[in-house]
This record gives sequence, C-alpha cells and structure tokens, in this order.
Amino acid sequence: MRTAAQEPATAGAAFFDLDKTILAKSSSLAFARPFYREGLIRRRDVLKSAYAQFAYLLTGADHEQMEQMRAYLSQMVTGWDVEQVKRIVAETLDETVQPAVYEEAVDLIAEHRAAGRDVIIISSSGTEVVEPIGERLGVDLAIGTQVAVEDGKYTGEILFYAYGEGKAEAMRALAAEHGYDLTASYAYSDSMTDLPMLEAVGHPCAVNPDAPLRAHALEQDWPVRDFKRPVAMKTVRQRLTGLVPAEQRRTAIGVAGGVAGAVALGVAWYARRRTTPG
Repeated sequence: MRTAAQEPATAGAAFFDLDKTILAKSSSLAFARPFYREGLIRRRDVLKSAYAQFAYLLTGADHEQMEQMRAYLSQMVTGWDVEQVKRIVAETLDETVQPAVYEEAVDLIAEHRAAGRDVIIISSSGTEVVEPIGERLGVDLAIGTQVAVEDGKYTGEILFYAYGEGKAEAMRALAAEHGYDLTASYAYSDSMTDLPMLEAVGHPCAVNPDAPLRAHALEQDWPVRDFKRPVAMKTVRQRLTGLVPAEQRRTAIGVAGGVAGAVALGVAWYARRRTTPG
C-alpha cells in the first residue's frame, strides 16, 4: 500500500519546516560553539544557547519566544562578516548537526521526490544556515530569514522573517512562481506558530508537534507523525547522492549586498522586501 507522499504528484510541492521537523535541534542555536571559537560571540552566549536549545527541545517555541529570537538574531549578527559566517557554517555543518537529522524526514523527502514533487525547506533560522543544510539534503529550495548586508557585513535589519504568516506568504508566492497547486501540496511542521504554513496546503501534517499543535491537528483530523531516529548528516548525504542532479537543485543562494537573495530566489516577495544600499 502506498503512503500519501507516494501518490502520483499533481503539480504539488512538499514544504518542510527545519527545526524539530527535519533536524532534532534548533539549527540557529546549534552553531553557538563554532561561532564562539571564531570570536563572534561570548562564552555566556554559548551557555545561553545551550539552555535555550534544551528548553526548545522540551517545549518548542511560542510566538513570544519567536519574537525574542528575532530580536536576538538582529542584535547578535550586527557587524558580522558575511563570508566569515558562511565559512564557519560550511566547515562545521556536519559535526554541528550530527547526529541530528531525522531518518524519517529523509525517507519522507525521498518519497516526495519519487512522486515528482519539489521539496522546499522554509525555516526561521538564518539563510546562511538554512541553505547549506538544504543543499546537503538535496532539496529544491531552502528559504531562511534574510538579514540586510552592506559592505559585506550584516546591518542587523531583518528584511524577511521566515515565521508565521510570512511562511505562508512565501509559499503562495512560490506557488505562483513555479506553478505549484497548493491544494495538492504537503506541509510539515512541529509548531503551532506555523499554523499558517500548514493551513496553506491541502495536506498538512504535524511532526513532533508541540502541545497546542498536537491538539489542533487531532481536532482537524490531520496526520500526526513522531520522528525518533536521528542520523548523521554524512549518512544522509550518502543516501541522497544521485537522487537530485546538482544542476537541477534550485537551493536559494544568499547574495551579498542589499538584494539579500532576491536575484537568486527570483520571487516577487523578496524583491518587495529588499533594501538597496545607498
């Protein structure tokens, strides 16, 4: 018997949240130690991140916490060198997120690919973290929070926060851009804050849901999945090699400068949010 994800695709796509849906941890908080080693943050920031990671894994994040994360991200990265951040992420990604990729999520991504659907990650984590993870997972697009850049450094201004209704807006724009039928599309998330994302598609699914989302999913008769088998990123790369030819991947690449990814992604909502340095 075929699963829903294995049913023939009808111009639909599969949209995935990242943290606690594909990864068994917060992708943003996971890089605290490498950033500390490179002198970008202080030791007490590492301890705060460790505590926040623990709390996040236990209870998830509500609206207030997500807004606090937004302010924290904006303040923390102001003045950071973009290329340094990209280098740190590239050099430490495998060790930082392993073993933290849910095997069940990898299998689900493969099922959607086999059914002919594009797979898209939309995460509130910074784009410099989300995009390399998306590339390693072989997804078609990876969208994260965009911070303005001037002279190769982050200004702290958040151009696009991939959170709440912003995720749903991005999905609708992508559907218009690529011809996706959202009623035939799938969405996966762990958080009630992603309710707009889940309600934007015809096939929502709660993955490792927080208590409010679990209750809502059961009330709406949505599928609920609990992923429990984290594996190493290296293992994932080996499994996915050859699934998606490199030239066919459309993982969004951040562009230094005020465009902040608008050209690479080619979506109108990025263009509306971009800031061009004077």
